[in-house]
Amino acid sequence: MGYFKSLYNKFFELITKGHERSVKAKKNILASVVIKGLSIAISLVLVPLTINYINPSRYGIWLTLSSIVAWLSFFDIGLTQGLRNKFAEAKARGDDTIAQIYVSTTYAVLAIIFFSIWVLFLIVNPFISWTSILNVSDSMASEVSLLAVIVFTYFCISFVIKIVTTVLVADQQPAKSSLIDLLGQIFSLIFILILVKTTQGSLVKLGIALCLSPLVVLVGANFILFKGEYAKFKPVISMIKFKYAKDLFSLGLVFFLIQFAGIAQYQTANIIIARNFGTGDVTSYNIVYKYFGILNMIFSIFIIPFWSASTEAYKKNDIQWIRNGVKKYNQLNILLILGGIVMLVFSGAIYRFWLGAGKVNIPFSLSLWGFIFFNVTIFGGKYVNFLNGISALRIQFLSSIISPFLYVAIAVILIKYYHMGVYSLFVASVIANFNAFILAPVQYYQIIVKKSKSAIWYK
Repeated sequence: MGYFKSLYNKFFELITKGHERSVKAKKNILASVVIKGLSIAISLVLVPLTINYINPSRYGIWLTLSSIVAWLSFFDIGLTQGLRNKFAEAKARGDDTIAQIYVSTTYAVLAIIFFSIWVLFLIVNPFISWTSILNVSDSMASEVSLLAVIVFTYFCISFVIKIVTTVLVADQQPAKSSLIDLLGQIFSLIFILILVKTTQGSLVKLGIALCLSPLVVLVGANFILFKGEYAKFKPVISMIKFKYAKDLFSLGLVFFLIQFAGIAQYQTANIIIARNFGTGDVTSYNIVYKYFGILNMIFSIFIIPFWSASTEAYKKNDIQWIRNGVKKYNQLNILLILGGIVMLVFSGAIYRFWLGAGKVNIPFSLSLWGFIFFNVTIFGGKYVNFLNGISALRIQFLSSIISPFLYVAIAVILIKYYHMGVYSLFVASVIANFNAFILAPVQYYQIIVKKSKSAIWYK
């Protein structure tokens, strides 16, 4: 008993010792480990459950349609990322009034944007040939069209009410943001289990279950948080100041174009695969993405607090804290590479255990490039998060203009001219992500280590 008590005391000291910013980050990381662990477990359970409820091909339809609708995030115009930085800066200055204005204005602007888009979609949807876009049978036309309305409505609503999670992350409390996502997953799992037991496989019912669950949780989170802990930042009509939207737009527009690259590389992949290989291969690609994405989810537990913490540290000229943070993230990168190698070696056996023998065909080449892609992403993640936190975005912005076109061009060339398989999408992603593993590390070095005076690194 004395040994365990001593171990507990050392662990408690490790968590509570250090700079206030570090202590807050460590507490959130610890909570996030538990929450993300449960989230990963539920995500892994949901995949085979959903595939068995419909089938791999129909699951591919769901994934592809969700990817297409996810392009809606472009209409966010980077406002939530702009809010993240502006909110963190206002909090660092102790200006709660400005912080509330930014929150209220962001809610108002996004509500106007996404309501307008939703109405427009309802008008044009009957004229969209979803069966041609998704490369599926015409007999599924009405089912897929209705599913599109469900998914589109979900995305429009969630983009507005999910602002509360941006506020949490900006306040260096990502664990609470992750908890909201976890609760949404739990409700989704419950709904899917009910569907499996009581109904025949249906894309529409699946769409309702997976879309309604997170919305219920987000509505509850908005009500609870803005009535309680974040009451002083509660969005209210009287605090909507559209002149402040200019600050959000100027920063948000840069984030918007940067986000374009990431969305293009993931969401376009499903469309390219569906058009060139089939919706069954969309499922294979996404299985690998989810599997090795576990590495990125683990890394995100540790890296999410770094963005807003970097904003605060840089404003206060605490450069050594930033350098120490990057050093620790590099050590974590090495551990994740080793863990990823183990995942790669046993991937075939794990797929069979996870999904069932013969359910989904996943070649080793797809797993290998999935492993490479995520490790490249993780390596650059710490540098990109730091640069995002201090709004040094010009280089990332310029590269993001190039990378989506480079990605699509490489993917098409590899598929059409070199007849490479689905793994070519991961190859294209690695090459197009040159900012993460080349430019961002160089920019960090120039700002923090070399302390260059050149303005190009700071804008």
